Amino acid sequence: MDRGRFRRSAASAYAAADSTPEAPRGRVSVAVYAEDLILQTGVVQQLRPRPEIELIAESEADRAQVSLVVVDMVNEPTVQLLQRLQRNTSTRTGLVVGFFESGALQTMIECGVAAVLRRGEADQDSLVHLVTAMANGEGVLPGDLLGKLLTHVSSLQRTVLDPRGLSLSTLTTREAEMIRLVSEGYGTAEIAQKTSYSERTVKNVLHEVATRLELRNRAHAVGYAMRHGLI
Repeated sequence: MDRGRFRRSAASAYAAADSTPEAPRGRVSVAVYAEDLILQTGVVQQLRPRPEIELIAESEADRAQVSLVVVDMVNEPTVQLLQRLQRNTSTRTGLVVGFFESGALQTMIECGVAAVLRRGEADQDSLVHLVTAMANGEGVLPGDLLGKLLTHVSSLQRTVLDPRGLSLSTLTTREAEMIRLVSEGYGTAEIAQKTSYSERTVKNVLHEVATRLELRNRAHAVGYAMRHGLI
């Protein structure tokens, strides 16, 4: 399988779809990529009758809201395709896959895949749900993959970020703690005492947060952190 095979199968399967009338507004535009013509045709035939979907020919794939990649497994040609699709920031990518190895989870994250559906569960309604969810900015994962993702993120926080005083948010652990104390009404001297830093360090940390996030003052920083779930 290579990128050329993805392209050739797409061109063949869309021959009939190109003859359909122009889609009305409100439909989700979808470009389908598959490693062989059978997979391509099967997914296209599932999606074509649905009024929610507008199938996009490969020649216009850059304007699709959703790119749907259909493969047996995530291998090097699939990764190359996902990376190419990732460069189009106006399109979200979903993956319909037959066999999903545990090691493919990190690859999926790095390639910006927004949703995953196993081929064995890919009936018409599931495909449409996947596509419309992505178009609405949502992500979709099978339950077991969601569990693995949460475990992966937890492990990343514990083994990589925590030792460096970092977090997955826009605030470091130290910054979040200081802003939390500000939100509880503590002043600079009290925060310094509770965190075992000097008052100068506290002022510098809070100033750095305000500057980096373009916040006006401490109250603005607290409001920002609370709205974004950072404290």
